[in-house]
Amino acid sequence: MLFPEAQLRIWLYALPCDLRKSYDGLSALVKQTLREDPLSGQLFVFINRKRNQIKILYFDRSGYAIWGKRLEQGQFPLPPPTSRHEKLALDWTRLKLMLEGIEEKKIVRRKRYFHSKNTAIGV
Repeated sequence: MLFPEAQLRIWLYALPCDLRKSYDGLSALVKQTLREDPLSGQLFVFINRKRNQIKILYFDRSGYAIWGKRLEQGQFPLPPPTSRHEKLALDWTRLKLMLEGIEEKKIVRRKRYFHSKNTAIGV
């Protein structure tokens, strides 16, 4: 089961992936293409070409585990690209938003009033 941790690194494979691959195929993709260690305990996220299926590969204390989700309709939103690399670093919040189908670019962040204690009134 997936549990958020502060030091947990999450990598998204930014290119479409053949999700017929299982443990060995995805771990080979992590080693050869992403240049990461699949035994490190990090999460590796893969999405298919149609963006309706996702797999997350990780290694826990006793072996590899794959978490998967398939949408019956719609697509997983991808985070906005920061560069043209094959992997993107995600944090736990972005992964959760992606799994829930919430697009980051459509989130409206409103300015909030913040009263600073250090400002002098009437100066």
